[in-house]
Amino acid sequence: MARDDWCRNTTWNAAIEADFQQRLRRARDKSQRLRIQASYLTESHPTVALGLLEQYFTLGDHFDTAQAHVDKARAMIALGDVDGALSSYEAALERERQFPSLETQAYLDFPCLVVEAEIVPMYARALDTLQAYQDRPMFPVERYRAHGARALLLHHFGRKQEAKAEAALAMAATHEAQSGFRYHQHIGLVRGTNDGFAKRVAALAA
Repeated sequence: MARDDWCRNTTWNAAIEADFQQRLRRARDKSQRLRIQASYLTESHPTVALGLLEQYFTLGDHFDTAQAHVDKARAMIALGDVDGALSSYEAALERERQFPSLETQAYLDFPCLVVEAEIVPMYARALDTLQAYQDRPMFPVERYRAHGARALLLHHFGRKQEAKAEAALAMAATHEAQSGFRYHQHIGLVRGTNDGFAKRVAALAA
């Protein structure tokens, strides 16, 4: 086992948990190991991930606290707790405002969840969030999500022409074959556009 593989388990059982906790007791940076392990289990074992994150938060503030809130949100989504996930994304965004040195995907995850779950009372907040971070998307998939969510939100508010333009930009991002980064040409590309979000955006672009 590589030196840090013990906190990157993609499955979980009693034996794995016992080994993890034993190694955790000897680790100097317990908080980071807890968050990393939780991030690997948010979808497959969300309840376990939440338990690990609870341990993480009891250890105080850390440089990756914003990402921990994002990981918590993703575990809550897996459990169907949309309200809890939205609150966690809001916490991540607030943490980033206080300590902007570590950026997360909360600025995209939050508005996309609002749109996908059709939380209409939060549409204005979601649109404001996208506006506040409009210069952050770098990779095609980030531009796709940002423009797509903005298109759906603008359409809801009756701004049809703006919505169509944003949808067109989102669809253009799906055709980008390179990331634009010299040594990472295939990272951050759009993969899979058959979900409800993609279909709604494509309909606006048509």
